[in-house]
Amino acid sequence: MAKAGQGAGIGGLEGIAAAVTGEKRKGPPPVERWNPPFCGDIDMRIAADGTWFYQKTPIGRPALVKLFASILKREGDKYFLVTPVEKVGLIVEEVPFLGVELKVEHDARGQVLNFRTNVDDWVAAGPGHALRFEQQAANGGLKPYLHVRRELWAKVTRALFYDLVELGEERVVDGKPMFGVVSGGEFFAMAEASTVREFA
Repeated sequence: MAKAGQGAGIGGLEGIAAAVTGEKRKGPPPVERWNPPFCGDIDMRIAADGTWFYQKTPIGRPALVKLFASILKREGDKYFLVTPVEKVGLIVEEVPFLGVELKVEHDARGQVLNFRTNVDDWVAAGPGHALRFEQQAANGGLKPYLHVRRELWAKVTRALFYDLVELGEERVVDGKPMFGVVSGGEFFAMAEASTVREFA
């Protein structure tokens, strides 16, 4: 069983990458169907700003980060990289991804909010990809998150949050006026309408 911090430098990362890229398939890795043995933790961390570190050094190869992001799995409060042959643990400081770009489109359902993550995934908020807004205890503001896939979330940047506020509207939810945003035919409530001025 491997212990935290073990690994052969970048070779350890290359080994994980090789196990995934060696699979002949189309589309994203079927992580949910892989059930390999747990091989211990590795010295990898995803910082709150979305930077990936290996042995305390930022991983400077975007293609490698995107590959690792595609095999990331969450089980409860723990995160793992999963290949067909092994599962290793890593640390995620907050959530693994950032929502860094927003494109607003319209289709038969109306407004659709498309977010690009820091690993270049595009996710349309709506059924199966919820937006949630958490109250911050420190300053009373709101912190927005987008569901990406497999219990993995992206923190939406502050700049995009203000864009969402600009796109917001009031609706009555369970008899209470709420302020939120619509995407893909769903309404995602941010807060009670009376408090909008406090966080906007």
